[in-house]
Amino acid sequence: MNRDSSIGVFDSGFGGLTVVRSIRQQLPGESIIYLGDSARCPYGPRPQDEVRGYVRQICSWLTGQDVKLIVIACNTATAAGLAMAQQEFDVPVIGVVEPGARAAARATLNRKVGVIATQGTVDSCAYSNAIRARDAGVTVFSTACPRFVEIVEDGLRRSDSAIEKMTADASDVYLRPAFQEIARDYLDPLKKIGIDTLVLGCTHFPILAPLIQQAVGEGVRLISSADETARDVAQTLERRGQLRSYAAGPEGLRFFTTGDDLDDFCGLARRVLRVDDIDVSHIDLP
Repeated sequence: MNRDSSIGVFDSGFGGLTVVRSIRQQLPGESIIYLGDSARCPYGPRPQDEVRGYVRQICSWLTGQDVKLIVIACNTATAAGLAMAQQEFDVPVIGVVEPGARAAARATLNRKVGVIATQGTVDSCAYSNAIRARDAGVTVFSTACPRFVEIVEDGLRRSDSAIEKMTADASDVYLRPAFQEIARDYLDPLKKIGIDTLVLGCTHFPILAPLIQQAVGEGVRLISSADETARDVAQTLERRGQLRSYAAGPEGLRFFTTGDDLDDFCGLARRVLRVDDIDVSHIDLP
């Protein structure tokens, strides 16, 4: 595999674009192929065996695109299929759970860590196991927050703001009374337990950082695995001598979806990545 090959990234929908954004910030010269499996989204409520089959299928498709590394930018898919993918495919495969778990274990001072994720990720105990593998003395409290995904997608479609403005400025798009009540219902139990670190265990959730931070309080540190995952990608490619030697051109970003939501997907990708020239193609996976 040569250094000019692309990095393959996939998710059950568009949430993994937050990981693509972090990779582009840290490795601006790299070419990226992104696949959003919108036709089968969400993965969270599905059985792990079913999600594992999707991971195998998508990794096979990406290796057919001559990628040099694959990122499973979905917490549910990482929990279900990372080990299998690492065993079955010749290219390095990186998930989003281990980087986030590592950062949380380093960040906590009182050794009480909360994890919010989809039901599938919570049921897998992937974060709990990964965090305790780093520090067996850490107590991990996990909560499924399925409605947060709906809130993110609804907000992105309602607002014309760039994603950075929506997150950094705590836009009213997400700080609505109805959303605040949902956040309190999910997060008050974690706040009462006294966590000092909270892992955003779904790639959608960093977009809700202002809402989540308000609910848990300023004393709780939020951990997003996107930046940590991008660092793992950079370190892996550097060790293998596969960092791209020159900047990717206009063809450096390619987007695919299994759904029929091409215009919707394209609009969301433009706003998350702040790139105007984006083309999204449909593919069928049997």
